[in-house]
Amino acid sequence: MFFIPNMASFVQNLTFMVVFFTVLTAFLIGFLSMPILISAFKKMRVMDKPGGRKIHKDDTPSMGGIVIVFSVLLTAFLWLDIYNLVEIRYVIAALALMFFVGLRDDLVELSPFQKLGGQFVATFMVVFMSDIRITGLYGLFGVYDLHIGISYALTFIAIIGLTNAFNLIDGLDGLAGSISVLTFGFLGWWFMTIGMESFGLFSLILMGSVLSFLVFNWHPAKIFMGDTGSLSLGFALSILTILFIDVNGHLPNVNPWKFNAPIASGIALMIVPIYDTVRIFARRIRRGRSPFAPDKNHVHHFLMRMGLGHDRVAITLGVVKCFFIALMFIGAAYSDYLMLPLILFTAVLFGARLDAVTLKRVRENVKNAPPVLQQKPGRVKHKPVISKPVTESMHMSNN
Repeated sequence: MFFIPNMASFVQNLTFMVVFFTVLTAFLIGFLSMPILISAFKKMRVMDKPGGRKIHKDDTPSMGGIVIVFSVLLTAFLWLDIYNLVEIRYVIAALALMFFVGLRDDLVELSPFQKLGGQFVATFMVVFMSDIRITGLYGLFGVYDLHIGISYALTFIAIIGLTNAFNLIDGLDGLAGSISVLTFGFLGWWFMTIGMESFGLFSLILMGSVLSFLVFNWHPAKIFMGDTGSLSLGFALSILTILFIDVNGHLPNVNPWKFNAPIASGIALMIVPIYDTVRIFARRIRRGRSPFAPDKNHVHHFLMRMGLGHDRVAITLGVVKCFFIALMFIGAAYSDYLMLPLILFTAVLFGARLDAVTLKRVRENVKNAPPVLQQKPGRVKHKPVISKPVTESMHMSNN
């Protein structure tokens, strides 16, 4: 009579222990390897120098994504059984390819077309080999299934767009890492809950690896992730988010973990990079500039102009991300007809408020600052001394 409940409890505890030690392994591999990479880069003087649009003030090692991806792959091969590895083998291969694209761009800068070509090949592997794609609109506008060509095209645009959008927010200590940890954590929990163990463990392995990186990337950062990390993590996030949208869209309505607004839920998961990219492109186009021209008008730049430091900006945008995830749960029973406008309107409202507050704060700072002509120069503590050889070679004219 008591065998089945006890067995069920045993299996549940065993699964929890497997998940715990899997995440712990990923974290420890990254935590123990990262100082070695930092030390090696310092000795080889492979450093990211300040200047231009960069915010940091000191020479700092980059390419921390090397350890992130290394710990992900090693942990996956250590803890995932053969069935799980086979199921995600093309995702792992595509992630490895994207890693080398980012590594090459960090070492020898790639042209935009070369980088896009590498991203296209990696996306091709995932879409065509793993069949991870957006298959429909899940009832939005009455559309349930998309034509196969439209499905492939839309998925390619979504994966490459989201990958590069995430790459754009990697401009601040701890920001990209914090956003990705929250997303990987949610996706890992959700995939495990609905029975997709391979993708659930893979998401949680990514979370553990990024957590170890955050220990060294939190302000003041000892290392940056570089394109090696941001492209790899952005690519993994885009793949898993699209998989979440499609699987969630096809879950039966009786499933307790179904979000009835799959498209809005996917946008909420990637709201920070999506909003930042759309906002910055719109500002540049409105000012007659190329949408791809770099500048310092990203959301994190605006928050810093308000007087927030690196850590407070990362925490603030992390809280915003948590708010949108909470909004997903609150509106889980509602369809995209309601949730999609709500998510988009909330994001636009937040952005408008951010711009207004930032502009007000900058004006206050300018108003309270003393005029340049009224600023007293610093006192000279020591009189200038002219060396003797210089005085001997000087010719004093009587005129």
